[in-house]
Amino acid sequence: MDDPLIVVALLLVAASATAAVAVRDPVRQALVLSVLGITLAVLFTVMQAPDVALSQLAVGAALTPLLLLLSVRKVGRRARQGNRKGKGKAP
Repeated sequence: MDDPLIVVALLLVAASATAAVAVRDPVRQALVLSVLGITLAVLFTVMQAPDVALSQLAVGAALTPLLLLLSVRKVGRRARQGNRKGKGKAP
């Protein structure tokens, strides 16, 4: 009885993983990575591993995308500051 549910969960994981690889924008990649973490948590729950599912929700669906978004924001801010500093100098 659980087999169709497992197949659906696996298909959702495969689709979200493919989307995470296909997306080019780093901000959107972080959001799709969060969706992938949620689908993995659903898969772990269906496979009767609730402790692993809770860990996946905490780390894979929340913490990792948050750290990626903060990193992208910091790198973008540094790039803008570098462009401003470089404009005032003559080559």
